[in-house]
Amino acid sequence: MASATTQFADRLSLLLSIFSILVIAEFVLGNFANVFIALVNCADWVKKQKISCTDGILTALAVSRIGLLWAITLNWYATFINPNFYCAEVRTIVYSAWVVSNHFSLWLDASLSILYLLKIANFSGLFFLHLKWKAKRVVLMILLGTVVFLVFHLAVVSLEVKMGMNEYEGNNTWVTNLRDIVNLSSNTVFTIVHVIPFTVSLTALLLLLLSLGKHLRKMQLSGKRCQVASTEVHVRAMQTVVSFLLLFFIYLLTQMVSKWNTNSLQNNLGGMIFQVLGLLYSSSHSFILIWGNKKPRQAILSFLWQLRSWLKGRK
Repeated sequence: MASATTQFADRLSLLLSIFSILVIAEFVLGNFANVFIALVNCADWVKKQKISCTDGILTALAVSRIGLLWAITLNWYATFINPNFYCAEVRTIVYSAWVVSNHFSLWLDASLSILYLLKIANFSGLFFLHLKWKAKRVVLMILLGTVVFLVFHLAVVSLEVKMGMNEYEGNNTWVTNLRDIVNLSSNTVFTIVHVIPFTVSLTALLLLLLSLGKHLRKMQLSGKRCQVASTEVHVRAMQTVVSFLLLFFIYLLTQMVSKWNTNSLQNNLGGMIFQVLGLLYSSSHSFILIWGNKKPRQAILSFLWQLRSWLKGRK
């Protein structure tokens, strides 16, 4: 029995080392991609003295992703490497930073999907045409409106932290019931905060798919092949949104399971896997955004070409 326990502990230690290497790799690559996006767009902003709505969203998204990567990595370190690092104050700061960066990361992604829809889709309805004409204002109003969710989420988190830190005297049954209510409220708000932007992005993807279908049927009826560029724009936007949704779904699933099963996932294999998958969303999707947008794509290709030339020169 003792031997089996020792073998299990050794295997868990080996997996922890492997997963720690993956976490470090995702952290480094994710920060590189997001810093690169922010620098490219900020340099262009300084050069032209203006920035497009798409570039503005990408820049803000990159900044929020950097904060999210740091928060998740610190949580990994404090949970699995050095539990003593997590005093009450540090836990509160890291959790609050995660809530803020996660909120803006999700909603900026959803806003980007909406912006793709309004700019690319071709629908003849007056309401859609009005939204298309006011695309920047629509996206700005959505982002401002979601601040209400953020404030409410932070309030619930603050109450949850206070309940965890304070020791209540008196009726233990009443205290337990109150703590259960706070935890249920926190989990419910957590679920709503994640499900709504996912639903918004999924709706944008379905409408883009519908628009592409109408566009292809119109090309077949008219016998024209001159609108290939429009088709490519549709497809590229859909690829970006689909990749985001796939990664977002993995991230959503891991976050839901982790949140609703907090006690059973601490310091075990499931908790490790879920945190590694959570980092995957923040790091890998940034590379997809680089490849799916012309300006960052050209900049990264130029950077890689110069790096290749430099390495050849060194040899």
